[in-house]
Amino acid sequence: MQKIITGFFLSFLFLLQATAQDTVDIQIMNLIREQGLKNSKIELFAHHLTDGSGPRLTNSPGYNRALQWLISISKEFNFSNPRKEAWGEFGKGWSNEYSALNMRTPYFEDIIAYPVPWTLGTTKPAMAEVALIDALDSASIDKLGANIKGKIVMVKPANRPLNFPFQPLAKRYGDSSLDHLPPTYMFARSEIEAFVPYLKAEYYTKLYLAKKGAVALLNSNRGSRDGTVFVQGATSYAKGYAATLPEMTMSIETAMRIARLIQNKQKVSLELNVNNRFYNDDLTGYNFVAEIPGTDPVLKNEVVMLGGHLDSWTGGTGATDNAAGCIVMMEAMRILNALPVKPKRTIRIALWGGEEQGLYGSFGYVKKHFGNPADMQLKPEQQKISAYYNLDNGTGKIRGIYAQGNEAVVPIFRNWLAPFTDLGANGGVTLSSTGSTDHVSFDAVGIPGFQFIQDPMEYETRTHHSNMDTYEHLSIPDLQQAAVIVAAFVYNTAMRTELMPRKPLPKAERFVFDFDFPL
Repeated sequence: MQKIITGFFLSFLFLLQATAQDTVDIQIMNLIREQGLKNSKIELFAHHLTDGSGPRLTNSPGYNRALQWLISISKEFNFSNPRKEAWGEFGKGWSNEYSALNMRTPYFEDIIAYPVPWTLGTTKPAMAEVALIDALDSASIDKLGANIKGKIVMVKPANRPLNFPFQPLAKRYGDSSLDHLPPTYMFARSEIEAFVPYLKAEYYTKLYLAKKGAVALLNSNRGSRDGTVFVQGATSYAKGYAATLPEMTMSIETAMRIARLIQNKQKVSLELNVNNRFYNDDLTGYNFVAEIPGTDPVLKNEVVMLGGHLDSWTGGTGATDNAAGCIVMMEAMRILNALPVKPKRTIRIALWGGEEQGLYGSFGYVKKHFGNPADMQLKPEQQKISAYYNLDNGTGKIRGIYAQGNEAVVPIFRNWLAPFTDLGANGGVTLSSTGSTDHVSFDAVGIPGFQFIQDPMEYETRTHHSNMDTYEHLSIPDLQQAAVIVAAFVYNTAMRTELMPRKPLPKAERFVFDFDFPL
Protein backbone atom coordinates (compact mmCIF):
# COMPACT_ATOMS: atom_id res chain seq x y z
CA MET A 1 0.00 0.00 0.00
CA GLN A 2 2.86 2.39 0.87
CA LYS A 3 4.40 1.80 -2.60
CA ILE A 4 1.05 2.56 -4.23
CA ILE A 5 0.64 5.81 -2.26
CA THR A 6 4.24 6.85 -2.96
CA GLY A 7 3.85 6.09 -6.67
CA PHE A 8 0.62 8.08 -6.86
CA PHE A 9 2.22 11.02 -5.04
CA LEU A 10 5.24 11.06 -7.38
CA SER A 11 2.99 10.88 -10.45
CA PHE A 12 0.84 13.71 -9.10
CA LEU A 13 3.94 15.79 -8.29
CA PHE A 14 5.29 15.27 -11.82
CA LEU A 15 1.95 16.29 -13.30
CA LEU A 16 2.00 19.52 -11.28
CA GLN A 17 5.57 20.26 -12.40
CA ALA A 18 4.78 19.46 -16.03
CA THR A 19 1.65 21.64 -15.93
CA ALA A 20 3.61 24.49 -14.41
CA GLN A 21 6.29 24.61 -17.08
CA ASP A 22 4.08 23.60 -20.02
CA THR A 23 1.52 26.37 -19.82
CA VAL A 24 0.84 27.27 -23.42
CA ASP A 25 1.50 30.84 -24.53
CA ILE A 26 -1.71 31.44 -26.46
CA GLN A 27 -0.41 34.67 -27.96
CA ILE A 28 2.53 32.82 -29.54
CA MET A 29 0.25 29.97 -30.64
CA ASN A 30 -1.95 32.52 -32.42
CA LEU A 31 1.10 34.03 -34.12
CA ILE A 32 2.14 30.56 -35.30
CA ARG A 33 -1.38 29.93 -36.57
CA GLU A 34 -1.56 33.27 -38.38
CA GLN A 35 1.87 32.87 -39.97
CA GLY A 36 1.13 29.30 -41.10
CA LEU A 37 -2.37 29.84 -42.43
CA LYS A 38 -2.15 33.35 -43.87
CA ASN A 39 1.46 33.51 -45.12
CA SER A 40 1.91 29.86 -46.06
CA LYS A 41 4.74 28.79 -48.33
CA ILE A 42 3.55 25.18 -48.50
CA GLU A 43 2.88 25.36 -52.24
CA LEU A 44 6.37 26.74 -52.88
CA PHE A 45 8.00 23.86 -51.01
CA ALA A 46 5.63 21.32 -52.57
CA HIS A 47 6.27 22.38 -56.15
CA HIS A 48 10.05 22.43 -55.91
CA LEU A 49 10.39 19.15 -54.01
CA THR A 50 8.07 17.26 -56.40
CA ASP A 51 7.68 18.86 -59.83
CA GLY A 52 11.01 20.68 -59.67
CA SER A 53 13.20 17.88 -58.32
CA GLY A 54 11.45 14.86 -59.84
CA PRO A 55 11.87 11.44 -58.23
CA ARG A 56 14.39 11.61 -55.36
CA LEU A 57 16.03 8.20 -55.33
CA THR A 58 19.00 8.35 -52.95
CA ASN A 59 22.21 9.49 -54.68
CA SER A 60 20.28 10.22 -57.88
CA PRO A 61 20.13 13.51 -59.81
CA GLY A 62 16.64 14.21 -58.42
CA TYR A 63 17.82 13.76 -54.84
CA ASN A 64 20.78 16.06 -55.46
CA ARG A 65 18.53 18.68 -57.10
CA ALA A 66 16.35 18.63 -53.98
CA LEU A 67 19.40 18.98 -51.71
CA GLN A 68 20.71 21.99 -53.62
CA TRP A 69 17.30 23.68 -53.72
CA LEU A 70 16.80 23.16 -49.97
CA ILE A 71 20.15 24.77 -49.25
CA SER A 72 19.30 27.70 -51.52
CA ILE A 73 15.79 28.34 -50.16
CA SER A 74 17.05 27.96 -46.57
CA LYS A 75 19.44 30.83 -47.18
CA GLU A 76 16.55 32.95 -48.48
CA PHE A 77 14.61 32.24 -45.27
CA ASN A 78 17.70 32.95 -43.14
CA PHE A 79 18.10 29.48 -41.67
CA SER A 80 21.53 29.02 -40.14
CA ASN A 81 24.20 26.88 -41.81
CA PRO A 82 22.06 24.95 -44.35
CA ARG A 83 24.15 22.09 -45.67
CA LYS A 84 24.34 18.55 -46.88
CA GLU A 85 25.90 16.35 -44.22
CA ALA A 86 27.45 12.95 -44.94
CA TRP A 87 26.13 10.04 -42.92
CA GLY A 88 28.23 7.22 -44.42
CA GLU A 89 28.55 5.13 -47.56
CA PHE A 90 25.34 4.39 -49.41
CA GLY A 91 26.19 3.21 -52.91
CA LYS A 92 25.39 3.96 -56.52
CA GLY A 93 22.87 6.48 -57.79
CA TRP A 94 20.50 5.65 -60.65
CA SER A 95 18.06 7.32 -63.00
CA ASN A 96 15.80 6.29 -65.83
CA GLU A 97 16.29 8.43 -68.94
CA TYR A 98 13.85 6.69 -71.30
CA SER A 99 11.48 3.75 -71.18
CA ALA A 100 8.79 2.24 -73.38
CA LEU A 101 6.97 -1.07 -73.26
CA ASN A 102 4.29 -2.15 -75.71
CA MET A 103 2.57 -5.30 -76.83
CA ARG A 104 3.16 -6.21 -80.50
CA THR A 105 1.26 -9.48 -80.77
CA PRO A 106 -1.53 -10.52 -80.77
CA TYR A 107 -2.21 -6.78 -81.21
CA PHE A 108 -0.52 -3.47 -80.47
CA GLU A 109 -1.00 -1.67 -77.17
CA ASP A 110 1.09 0.72 -75.09
CA ILE A 111 1.64 -0.70 -71.61
CA ILE A 112 1.81 1.27 -68.37
CA ALA A 113 5.08 0.08 -66.85
CA TYR A 114 8.03 1.55 -64.96
CA PRO A 115 11.67 0.46 -64.70
CA VAL A 116 12.58 -0.93 -61.28
CA PRO A 117 15.23 1.31 -59.66
CA TRP A 118 18.85 0.17 -59.96
CA THR A 119 18.15 -2.30 -62.78
CA LEU A 120 19.83 -2.46 -66.18
CA GLY A 121 18.46 -0.91 -69.33
CA THR A 122 18.46 -2.39 -72.82
CA THR A 123 21.32 -1.59 -75.19
CA LYS A 124 18.75 -1.21 -78.00
CA PRO A 125 15.01 -1.84 -78.50
CA ALA A 126 14.30 -5.52 -77.87
CA MET A 127 11.30 -7.44 -79.20
CA ALA A 128 10.70 -10.88 -77.74
CA GLU A 129 8.05 -13.39 -76.82
CA VAL A 130 6.82 -13.50 -73.23
CA ALA A 131 7.47 -16.60 -71.14
CA LEU A 132 5.62 -17.07 -67.85
CA ILE A 133 7.25 -18.40 -64.69
CA ASP A 134 5.25 -19.44 -61.65
CA ALA A 135 7.52 -17.67 -59.17
CA LEU A 136 10.86 -15.89 -59.04
CA ASP A 137 12.91 -18.88 -57.92
CA SER A 138 15.41 -21.26 -59.47
CA ALA A 139 12.93 -24.15 -59.58
CA SER A 140 10.51 -22.14 -61.72
CA ILE A 141 13.36 -21.00 -63.97
CA ASP A 142 14.62 -24.58 -64.41
CA LYS A 143 11.09 -25.73 -65.21
CA LEU A 144 11.16 -23.62 -68.39
CA GLY A 145 14.66 -24.76 -69.28
CA ALA A 146 15.99 -23.59 -72.65
CA ASN A 147 12.67 -21.87 -73.38
CA ILE A 148 13.89 -18.88 -71.33
CA LYS A 149 16.66 -17.89 -73.73
CA GLY A 150 15.76 -14.79 -75.72
CA LYS A 151 12.43 -14.34 -73.91
CA ILE A 152 10.96 -11.56 -71.81
CA VAL A 153 10.13 -13.41 -68.60
CA MET A 154 7.06 -12.42 -66.60
CA VAL A 155 6.22 -13.63 -63.12
CA LYS A 156 2.69 -15.02 -63.34
CA PRO A 157 0.25 -12.96 -61.24
CA ALA A 158 -2.13 -14.73 -58.92
CA ASN A 159 -5.25 -15.78 -60.82
CA ARG A 160 -7.83 -13.97 -58.77
CA PRO A 161 -10.53 -11.39 -59.44
CA LEU A 162 -9.84 -7.85 -58.30
CA ASN A 163 -12.13 -6.70 -55.52
CA PHE A 164 -14.39 -3.81 -56.39
CA PRO A 165 -13.61 -0.77 -54.19
CA PHE A 166 -16.78 -0.66 -52.11
CA GLN A 167 -14.72 0.95 -49.37
CA PRO A 168 -13.41 4.46 -50.09
CA LEU A 169 -9.77 4.73 -51.09
CA ALA A 170 -9.34 7.81 -48.89
CA LYS A 171 -10.56 8.30 -45.33
CA ARG A 172 -10.11 10.38 -42.20
CA TYR A 173 -10.08 9.31 -38.57
CA GLY A 174 -13.16 9.81 -36.45
CA ASP A 175 -12.65 12.15 -33.48
CA SER A 176 -13.33 9.46 -30.87
CA SER A 177 -10.72 6.97 -32.08
CA LEU A 178 -7.47 8.83 -31.59
CA ASP A 179 -6.51 8.32 -27.94
CA HIS A 180 -6.52 4.55 -28.18
CA LEU A 181 -5.03 3.80 -31.57
CA PRO A 182 -3.37 0.38 -31.56
CA PRO A 183 0.34 0.16 -32.28
CA THR A 184 1.05 0.39 -35.99
CA TYR A 185 3.33 -2.06 -37.68
CA MET A 186 6.90 -2.31 -36.40
CA PHE A 187 9.41 -4.71 -37.93
CA ALA A 188 10.60 -7.39 -35.54
CA ARG A 189 14.28 -8.32 -35.56
CA SER A 190 13.40 -11.84 -36.67
CA GLU A 191 11.61 -10.44 -39.73
CA ILE A 192 14.62 -8.33 -40.74
CA GLU A 193 16.98 -11.23 -40.18
CA ALA A 194 14.80 -13.33 -42.48
CA PHE A 195 14.22 -10.57 -45.04
CA VAL A 196 17.84 -9.72 -45.79
CA PRO A 197 18.76 -13.28 -46.85
CA TYR A 198 15.58 -13.21 -48.94
CA LEU A 199 16.85 -10.10 -50.74
CA LYS A 200 20.15 -11.82 -51.36
CA ALA A 201 18.41 -14.92 -52.70
CA GLU A 202 16.20 -12.78 -54.94
CA TYR A 203 19.26 -11.04 -56.36
CA TYR A 204 21.00 -14.31 -57.21
CA THR A 205 17.79 -15.67 -58.74
CA LYS A 206 17.69 -12.67 -61.09
CA LEU A 207 21.37 -13.22 -61.87
CA TYR A 208 20.56 -16.85 -62.70
CA LEU A 209 17.72 -15.71 -64.96
CA ALA A 210 20.10 -13.38 -66.81
CA LYS A 211 22.66 -16.16 -67.26
CA LYS A 212 19.92 -18.35 -68.77
CA GLY A 213 19.54 -15.74 -71.52
CA ALA A 214 16.39 -13.86 -70.46
CA VAL A 215 15.96 -10.51 -72.22
CA ALA A 216 14.13 -8.83 -69.31
CA LEU A 217 11.97 -9.47 -66.24
CA LEU A 218 8.43 -8.15 -65.79
CA ASN A 219 6.30 -8.22 -62.67
CA SER A 220 3.28 -6.66 -61.03
CA ASN A 221 2.94 -6.19 -57.30
CA ARG A 222 0.87 -5.41 -54.23
CA GLY A 223 -2.54 -5.91 -55.81
CA SER A 224 -2.40 -2.60 -57.64
CA ARG A 225 -5.49 -1.62 -59.59
CA ASP A 226 -6.96 1.07 -61.83
CA GLY A 227 -3.60 1.83 -63.43
CA THR A 228 -1.84 2.36 -60.12
CA VAL A 229 1.60 0.77 -60.23
CA PHE A 230 3.74 0.35 -57.12
CA VAL A 231 7.39 0.78 -58.10
CA GLN A 232 10.19 -0.05 -55.70
CA GLY A 233 13.03 -2.44 -55.14
CA ALA A 234 16.35 -3.70 -56.51
CA THR A 235 19.50 -4.12 -54.47
CA SER A 236 22.05 -3.00 -57.04
CA TYR A 237 22.90 0.26 -55.29
CA ALA A 238 24.99 -1.79 -52.84
CA LYS A 239 28.65 -2.65 -53.26
CA GLY A 240 29.09 -6.11 -54.72
CA TYR A 241 25.62 -6.22 -56.28
CA ALA A 242 25.98 -5.45 -59.99
CA ALA A 243 22.70 -4.96 -61.86
CA THR A 244 21.53 -8.17 -63.51
CA LEU A 245 18.98 -7.47 -66.26
CA PRO A 246 16.29 -4.96 -67.30
CA GLU A 247 13.28 -5.14 -64.99
CA MET A 248 9.94 -3.35 -65.19
CA THR A 249 6.79 -3.31 -63.09
CA MET A 250 3.38 -3.07 -64.77
CA SER A 251 -0.23 -2.73 -63.65
CA ILE A 252 -1.92 -5.86 -62.37
CA GLU A 253 -4.63 -5.58 -65.03
CA THR A 254 -2.09 -5.77 -67.86
CA ALA A 255 -0.17 -8.62 -66.25
CA MET A 256 -3.32 -10.69 -65.78
CA ARG A 257 -4.38 -10.12 -69.38
CA ILE A 258 -0.99 -11.24 -70.73
CA ALA A 259 -1.12 -14.30 -68.49
CA ARG A 260 -4.62 -15.22 -69.72
CA LEU A 261 -3.57 -14.89 -73.36
CA ILE A 262 -0.56 -17.16 -72.88
CA GLN A 263 -2.54 -19.70 -70.86
CA ASN A 264 -5.03 -19.82 -73.76
CA LYS A 265 -2.22 -20.70 -76.20
CA GLN A 266 -1.80 -17.28 -77.77
CA LYS A 267 1.65 -15.97 -78.44
CA VAL A 268 2.38 -12.63 -76.76
CA SER A 269 5.38 -10.59 -77.84
CA LEU A 270 6.48 -7.29 -76.35
CA GLU A 271 8.87 -4.56 -77.39
CA LEU A 272 11.03 -3.14 -74.62
CA ASN A 273 13.29 -0.11 -74.79
CA VAL A 274 14.84 1.20 -71.57
CA ASN A 275 17.72 3.59 -70.97
CA ASN A 276 18.95 3.66 -67.37
CA ARG A 277 22.02 5.38 -65.97
CA PHE A 278 24.15 4.61 -62.92
CA TYR A 279 26.16 7.18 -60.91
CA ASN A 280 29.37 5.94 -59.28
CA ASP A 281 31.37 9.13 -58.70
CA ASP A 282 30.26 9.65 -55.09
CA LEU A 283 28.96 6.69 -53.10
CA THR A 284 28.53 8.75 -49.91
CA GLY A 285 25.02 9.26 -48.52
CA TYR A 286 23.92 12.76 -47.48
CA ASN A 287 21.22 14.34 -45.32
CA PHE A 288 20.02 17.94 -45.44
CA VAL A 289 20.55 19.85 -42.18
CA ALA A 290 19.88 23.47 -41.08
CA GLU A 291 19.25 25.34 -37.81
CA ILE A 292 17.57 28.20 -36.05
CA PRO A 293 20.11 29.10 -33.33
CA GLY A 294 18.95 29.21 -29.73
CA THR A 295 19.14 32.48 -27.83
CA ASP A 296 19.38 31.45 -24.17
CA PRO A 297 23.00 31.64 -22.93
CA VAL A 298 22.76 28.16 -21.40
CA LEU A 299 19.96 26.37 -23.27
CA LYS A 300 21.19 27.30 -26.77
CA ASN A 301 23.58 24.34 -26.52
CA GLU A 302 20.57 22.01 -26.34
CA VAL A 303 18.70 20.99 -29.48
CA VAL A 304 15.16 20.25 -30.63
CA MET A 305 15.05 18.29 -33.90
CA LEU A 306 12.39 17.81 -36.54
CA GLY A 307 12.52 15.94 -39.82
CA GLY A 308 11.27 13.50 -42.42
CA HIS A 309 12.87 11.54 -45.21
CA LEU A 310 13.82 13.28 -48.44
CA ASP A 311 14.40 10.23 -50.62
CA SER A 312 11.65 8.57 -52.65
CA TRP A 313 11.02 5.85 -55.19
CA THR A 314 10.72 6.59 -58.90
CA GLY A 315 7.21 5.83 -60.19
CA GLY A 316 5.98 9.28 -59.18
CA THR A 317 7.65 12.30 -57.60
CA GLY A 318 7.46 11.10 -54.00
CA ALA A 319 4.84 13.68 -53.02
CA THR A 320 3.12 11.94 -50.12
CA ASP A 321 6.13 9.72 -49.37
CA ASN A 322 7.71 11.80 -48.21
CA ALA A 323 7.93 15.24 -49.75
CA ALA A 324 4.86 15.91 -47.58
CA GLY A 325 6.85 15.48 -44.37
CA CYS A 326 9.75 17.56 -45.71
CA ILE A 327 7.37 20.32 -46.87
CA VAL A 328 5.71 20.50 -43.45
CA MET A 329 9.01 20.54 -41.54
CA MET A 330 10.52 23.24 -43.79
CA GLU A 331 7.39 25.34 -43.40
CA ALA A 332 7.48 24.85 -39.61
CA MET A 333 11.05 26.16 -39.64
CA ARG A 334 10.00 29.15 -41.72
CA ILE A 335 7.11 29.90 -39.35
CA LEU A 336 9.34 29.71 -36.28
CA ASN A 337 12.01 31.92 -37.82
CA ALA A 338 9.35 34.55 -38.52
CA LEU A 339 8.24 34.78 -34.87
CA PRO A 340 9.13 37.89 -32.86
CA VAL A 341 10.16 35.67 -29.92
CA LYS A 342 13.21 33.52 -30.65
CA PRO A 343 13.66 30.00 -29.22
CA LYS A 344 15.80 29.37 -26.17
CA ARG A 345 17.13 26.09 -27.56
CA THR A 346 18.58 25.54 -31.02
CA ILE A 347 16.10 24.07 -33.49
CA ARG A 348 17.54 21.73 -36.12
CA ILE A 349 15.83 20.28 -39.17
CA ALA A 350 17.21 17.13 -40.79
CA LEU A 351 15.79 15.60 -43.96
CA TRP A 352 17.06 12.08 -44.42
CA GLY A 353 18.44 10.04 -47.31
CA GLY A 354 18.28 6.26 -47.68
CA GLU A 355 15.14 5.85 -45.57
CA GLU A 356 13.53 3.57 -48.12
CA GLN A 357 16.45 1.14 -47.95
CA GLY A 358 16.44 0.88 -44.14
CA LEU A 359 16.50 4.25 -42.30
CA TYR A 360 20.12 4.67 -43.40
CA GLY A 361 20.31 8.46 -43.23
CA SER A 362 18.75 8.93 -39.79
CA PHE A 363 20.52 5.97 -38.25
CA GLY A 364 23.85 7.10 -39.71
CA TYR A 365 23.24 10.53 -38.19
CA VAL A 366 22.33 9.03 -34.81
CA LYS A 367 25.48 6.86 -34.74
CA LYS A 368 27.62 9.84 -35.71
CA HIS A 369 26.19 12.28 -33.16
CA PHE A 370 24.56 10.33 -30.33
CA GLY A 371 25.81 6.75 -30.12
CA ASN A 372 25.21 3.21 -31.32
CA PRO A 373 22.41 1.16 -29.75
CA ALA A 374 24.53 -1.96 -30.24
CA ASP A 375 26.70 -1.00 -27.27
CA MET A 376 24.85 2.05 -25.83
CA GLN A 377 28.16 3.89 -25.45
CA LEU A 378 26.48 7.28 -25.74
CA LYS A 379 28.13 10.49 -26.87
CA PRO A 380 27.82 13.83 -25.03
CA GLU A 381 25.38 15.18 -27.66
CA GLN A 382 22.86 12.52 -26.63
CA GLN A 383 22.28 14.40 -23.38
CA LYS A 384 21.69 17.70 -25.16
CA ILE A 385 18.83 16.80 -27.47
CA SER A 386 15.36 17.32 -26.05
CA ALA A 387 13.22 15.54 -28.66
CA TYR A 388 12.94 14.59 -32.30
CA TYR A 389 9.61 15.03 -34.18
CA ASN A 390 8.97 13.12 -37.41
CA LEU A 391 6.32 13.26 -40.14
CA ASP A 392 6.05 10.39 -42.63
CA ASN A 393 2.48 9.19 -43.11
CA GLY A 394 1.34 11.07 -46.17
CA THR A 395 -0.57 14.29 -46.77
CA GLY A 396 -3.25 14.04 -44.07
CA LYS A 397 -3.68 16.63 -41.34
CA ILE A 398 -2.22 15.97 -37.90
CA ARG A 399 -4.80 14.52 -35.49
CA GLY A 400 -2.50 13.71 -32.58
CA ILE A 401 0.79 12.01 -31.76
CA TYR A 402 2.19 8.61 -30.79
CA ALA A 403 3.83 8.83 -27.34
CA GLN A 404 5.98 5.71 -27.99
CA GLY A 405 5.27 4.35 -24.53
CA ASN A 406 6.51 7.52 -22.82
CA GLU A 407 3.80 8.12 -20.20
CA ALA A 408 5.32 11.35 -18.91
CA VAL A 409 4.84 13.20 -22.20
CA VAL A 410 1.11 12.40 -22.51
CA PRO A 411 -0.22 15.30 -20.38
CA ILE A 412 2.32 17.65 -21.96
CA PHE A 413 1.25 16.76 -25.49
CA ARG A 414 -2.45 17.00 -24.62
CA ASN A 415 -1.82 20.51 -23.36
CA TRP A 416 0.06 21.46 -26.52
CA LEU A 417 -2.67 20.13 -28.82
CA ALA A 418 -5.49 21.90 -26.97
CA PRO A 419 -5.23 25.28 -28.82
CA PHE A 420 -5.69 23.53 -32.17
CA THR A 421 -8.80 21.42 -31.65
CA ASP A 422 -10.67 23.61 -34.11
CA LEU A 423 -8.10 22.62 -36.75
CA GLY A 424 -8.79 18.93 -36.21
CA ALA A 425 -6.02 18.17 -33.70
CA ASN A 426 -8.45 16.70 -31.22
CA GLY A 427 -6.06 15.80 -28.45
CA GLY A 428 -5.23 12.33 -29.76
CA VAL A 429 -2.24 11.22 -27.69
CA THR A 430 -1.83 7.48 -27.66
CA LEU A 431 0.77 5.60 -25.63
CA SER A 432 1.06 3.22 -28.56
CA SER A 433 4.17 3.09 -30.70
CA THR A 434 4.55 3.31 -34.43
CA GLY A 435 7.59 2.17 -36.34
CA SER A 436 9.43 1.79 -39.62
CA THR A 437 10.35 5.44 -40.00
CA ASP A 438 13.08 7.77 -38.81
CA HIS A 439 12.02 8.55 -35.23
CA VAL A 440 12.86 4.91 -34.46
CA SER A 441 16.57 5.68 -34.94
CA PHE A 442 16.42 8.23 -32.10
CA ASP A 443 14.28 6.09 -29.82
CA ALA A 444 16.89 3.33 -30.12
CA VAL A 445 19.46 5.41 -28.19
CA GLY A 446 17.08 6.77 -25.55
CA ILE A 447 16.20 10.09 -27.25
CA PRO A 448 12.49 10.97 -27.16
CA GLY A 449 11.45 10.41 -30.78
CA PHE A 450 7.87 10.90 -31.93
CA GLN A 451 5.74 10.44 -35.04
CA PHE A 452 2.53 12.42 -35.47
CA ILE A 453 -0.83 10.75 -36.10
CA GLN A 454 -2.16 11.81 -39.50
CA ASP A 455 -5.41 11.23 -41.34
CA PRO A 456 -4.79 8.19 -43.56
CA MET A 457 -6.27 9.77 -46.70
CA GLU A 458 -5.27 7.47 -49.62
CA TYR A 459 -1.71 6.88 -48.50
CA GLU A 460 -1.67 3.08 -48.18
CA THR A 461 -4.39 2.44 -50.76
CA ARG A 462 -3.04 4.48 -53.65
CA THR A 463 -0.03 6.78 -53.31
CA HIS A 464 2.55 4.98 -51.13
CA HIS A 465 5.45 3.97 -53.47
CA SER A 466 3.26 4.31 -56.56
CA ASN A 467 3.02 6.21 -59.84
CA MET A 468 0.16 8.19 -58.26
CA ASP A 469 2.50 9.75 -55.70
CA THR A 470 2.49 13.20 -57.30
CA TYR A 471 1.72 16.82 -56.41
CA GLU A 472 -1.97 16.35 -57.32
CA HIS A 473 -2.37 13.96 -54.39
CA LEU A 474 -1.18 16.50 -51.82
CA SER A 475 -3.80 18.25 -49.69
CA ILE A 476 -2.37 21.75 -49.31
CA PRO A 477 -4.79 22.76 -46.48
CA ASP A 478 -3.90 19.60 -44.53
CA LEU A 479 -0.18 20.33 -44.90
CA GLN A 480 -0.72 23.91 -43.74
CA GLN A 481 -2.49 22.62 -40.62
CA ALA A 482 0.29 20.11 -39.99
CA ALA A 483 3.00 22.78 -40.26
CA VAL A 484 1.23 24.94 -37.68
CA ILE A 485 1.02 22.08 -35.18
CA VAL A 486 4.60 20.93 -35.74
CA ALA A 487 5.80 24.52 -35.29
CA ALA A 488 3.85 24.75 -32.02
CA PHE A 489 5.32 21.47 -30.67
CA VAL A 490 8.86 22.43 -31.64
CA TYR A 491 8.50 25.95 -30.18
CA ASN A 492 7.09 24.63 -26.89
CA THR A 493 9.89 22.06 -26.65
CA ALA A 494 12.50 24.74 -27.33
CA MET A 495 11.07 27.00 -24.58
CA ARG A 496 10.60 24.45 -21.76
CA THR A 497 12.66 24.87 -18.61
CA GLU A 498 13.70 21.22 -18.77
CA LEU A 499 14.41 18.74 -21.53
CA MET A 500 11.51 16.50 -22.51
CA PRO A 501 10.97 13.54 -20.15
CA ARG A 502 12.76 10.36 -21.17
CA LYS A 503 11.97 6.70 -20.88
CA PRO A 504 14.56 4.42 -19.24
CA LEU A 505 17.49 3.80 -21.54
CA PRO A 506 16.99 0.76 -23.76
CA LYS A 507 19.33 -2.16 -23.30
CA ALA A 508 22.25 -2.52 -25.70
CA GLU A 509 20.94 -4.21 -28.82
CA ARG A 510 21.77 -4.03 -32.49
CA PHE A 511 19.43 -1.62 -34.27
CA VAL A 512 16.64 -3.46 -36.03
CA PHE A 513 17.61 -2.04 -39.45
CA ASP A 514 21.37 -2.23 -38.86
CA PHE A 515 22.20 -5.14 -41.11
CA ASP A 516 25.29 -5.81 -43.20
CA PHE A 517 24.16 -5.66 -46.80
CA PRO A 518 25.22 -7.52 -48.81
CA LEU A 519 25.54 -10.41 -46.40
